[in-house]
Amino acid sequence: MRIGKVVGNVWATRKDEKLNGQKFLVIKLFLDKENYQEGLFVASDNAGAGIGDTVLVTNGSAARASVENTQIPVDSTIVGIVDSFEVEDE
Repeated sequence: MRIGKVVGNVWATRKDEKLNGQKFLVIKLFLDKENYQEGLFVASDNAGAGIGDTVLVTNGSAARASVENTQIPVDSTIVGIVDSFEVEDE
């Protein structure tokens, strides 16, 4: 799993019909506790997250396992909303 921050929403009126009913959010991954990696990606939301939330994201077959229908074509899913996290200084 990875930790990221929700920075936006995705709306798609035309999509694979298996994706109907799924909520999609734009995620920016943490590089460390205060900085983010370059780039953005989209994840389906299985935890009720919103913009500004820090989230746990799973990928690959684990992402499909967390949604109701494992035939849904997703490869990233938000599986938790993080209250806080600590990182030891190196």
